[in-house]
Amino acid sequence: MQKFEQFLTEHLPVSKSIHPHYESALHNMLLAGGKRFRPALLLGVVKAYNPLMLESAYHAAYAIELLHTYSLIHDDLPAMDDSPLRRGHPTLHMTYDEVTAILVGDALNTYAFEVLSNAPFSDYTRVSLIRDLATNGGLNGMVLGQAIDCHFENHPLALEDIKTLHTNKTAKLIAASMKMGATIVGEEQVAEKLYTFGIDLGVLFQIQDDILDVTQSSEEAGKLTNNDENKNSFVTILGLERAMQEANELSDKLLNEMQSFDEKLKNELFELLVKYINRHK
Repeated sequence: MQKFEQFLTEHLPVSKSIHPHYESALHNMLLAGGKRFRPALLLGVVKAYNPLMLESAYHAAYAIELLHTYSLIHDDLPAMDDSPLRRGHPTLHMTYDEVTAILVGDALNTYAFEVLSNAPFSDYTRVSLIRDLATNGGLNGMVLGQAIDCHFENHPLALEDIKTLHTNKTAKLIAASMKMGATIVGEEQVAEKLYTFGIDLGVLFQIQDDILDVTQSSEEAGKLTNNDENKNSFVTILGLERAMQEANELSDKLLNEMQSFDEKLKNELFELLVKYINRHK
C-alpha cells in the first residue's frame, strides 16, 4: 500500500486556473489519508492471482478511492451530516466553503471514470471496470443508500431495511472493489463469488464502524463520533450488544466462506481483513 500511496500522490488531479484554491481543494481529502480499504481489497485480489499486474491495477484502485473520497466530501456537507471532521482533518466545507466542497466532490466523481478510461487494460476490461464502478457507486448503489439514509433520518427502520440501506450505501462499493480486482486478472468466475462475499463484508464493515462511533472519541476515529442518534445505524436501532452479536454472526459467516477460497487469495485477504472480521466479547 506504500507504493499505492506514492502512485496516488504522483497522480493527483491537475487543474491550473485563476481560481485561488480549486486545485488544492481537489488534493485536500485525498492527501488526508484514510483506511484505503477499498483500494487495498482490489490490490489484494490482484496480488493473489497475478502480482505482475499490480502496477496497472493502481489506476483502478485510485479510481475507487477518488469515488469514495467524493462520497465522503458530500456526506459531510451541511445538507447531509454537517460534519466538521474527516480523516482527522477539518472537512472541505469547513476549510474552504460549501460551494467548493460540492464542486470538488463533483470533480472527483467524474475524474474517477476519466482515470479508469485511461487505465492500461484492454477495452473489454476497461468497460467492465467502468460499468462495475458506476453500477455500485451510482443511482442504484451508493447514492441510493445515501438517499435512503438522509430521507429516513429520525424515522427508525426495521433491521432488514437498515441492511438494505447499508448494503447500498457502503457494501456495494466494497464488493465492487473485490470484483474489479478479479476482473483485472481475468478471474471472472471468482469475480462473482467475491462480489457476494464483499456485500457481507461491507455490511460487517458498517456494523463495526457504527460500533466504533459509540466506543471511540472523535480524535481516535478521525471524524465526528456519537453523532448517529438520529440515523439508522445498527447500534442506534439494535443497541450496542445486539449490534455486536450481528457483527459476530457475520464474522463467522465470512470466515467460513473464506475457507473455500484458494490459498493465495485466502492469505492475502485474511491479513487485510483480520481487524474487521473479529469477534466482540
